[in-house]
Amino acid sequence: MKIERSLVLFLVTVALILPVSVKSQRKVVLNMPAYDNEVLHFGFALALNQLFVSIKPAPDLGTRVFQGDEEIPDISPAPDYAKVLAVSCNYGLGFTVSIIGDLRLGNHFNLRFVPSFIYGSREIAYSLETYYMNFSTMEMDVKHEEIKKEVPSTYINFPLEFKFKAVRYNNFRPYLMAGAMYSLDLSSNAKKREQKNTDRIVKFGKSDFYLQGGVGFDFYNEWFKLGVELKMMYGLNDMLTRDGTIYTESIDKLNSKIFQLSLTFE
Repeated sequence: MKIERSLVLFLVTVALILPVSVKSQRKVVLNMPAYDNEVLHFGFALALNQLFVSIKPAPDLGTRVFQGDEEIPDISPAPDYAKVLAVSCNYGLGFTVSIIGDLRLGNHFNLRFVPSFIYGSREIAYSLETYYMNFSTMEMDVKHEEIKKEVPSTYINFPLEFKFKAVRYNNFRPYLMAGAMYSLDLSSNAKKREQKNTDRIVKFGKSDFYLQGGVGFDFYNEWFKLGVELKMMYGLNDMLTRDGTIYTESIDKLNSKIFQLSLTFE
């Protein structure tokens, strides 16, 4: 009985392994076998992005007192004075369209120029403590308020990237990328946005330099190469345009960050 059970188990195991073994020995047809020998090729990319900012609060955050309509706009009724307890960022989703120019430098290295159009937004959230004089008790009434400022951006980016490719396995090839990028924000100080908003807007600087890095996977199809890429871009400049209000003077430094998931077609 025990021998029969062992035989049945052996036959079932062989039945399961045999198709996998046969399949693994089947010759895979390579799509576009000479593709990686091309010196120069072009393509395009479509992507989703998340825009963030990295915020370094002012050293005196929580103790500095702001007062007057010029320093504390957008709060009605206007407080006698206010303090900022915390500043944070809420990310927003956007989209990216890119053109790809790829120059082969060797078996494993490529130099890529990928001019891009990015649209997206993020939100800066302020936690405030406001003080109002109560003339009946002659004491200060304290309130806690949350104010959010949306900062939309329309970027034109000019990145230069180095792509390090692993050895191609059948129709699959992973890679790493790193590079630098110059970025121009067309809507950073848009006058139309100021005219449409009755509230005070938070403005960013117009240009920035980024360092970027990421990982990707190329899939070779019959007629084109499809890539899936995830990368992060970190801005080097302090982008906040200071206007003397509670929304900018509570921040010591602000850097842009972009996370991006792309589909490339080459």
